[in-house]
Amino acid sequence: MLHEEITKDIIGAAMMVLNELRPGLDERLYENALVIELRARGHEVDQQREYPVHYRGQFIGRLIPDLLVDGKVVVDPKVVTAFNDTHVAQMLGYLNITGLEVALLLNFKHAKLDWRRVVNQRGTFGTQDDSPTAPL
Repeated sequence: MLHEEITKDIIGAAMMVLNELRPGLDERLYENALVIELRARGHEVDQQREYPVHYRGQFIGRLIPDLLVDGKVVVDPKVVTAFNDTHVAQMLGYLNITGLEVALLLNFKHAKLDWRRVVNQRGTFGTQDDSPTAPL
């Protein structure tokens, strides 16, 4: 699995954050706590890094992923009832613009962390859902 060790450590860090803070807070609070936890684990974390987006050579705006870990994984903390196609599509867009291959959605809504990997390998998009609530 692509960047398996990094994503496992991100998931572990997110579990620590959720266990400490508990569900019910704003996404930004979990994001800020996750930055602290990941840096304590030795990861390089870019928070709210801006990427310019161009169309036909003209600047049309900025894309701002929540977190970039070790320059390899886009991380998006959420507080939602469940992930949906819009969340996955957003991650695919982030991967396309950043040129990275792995994104990780983290859901802090419930007492048990939910996550989903979104992968772009050689131009082929897909998801790898190994979260504890993934359908079998």
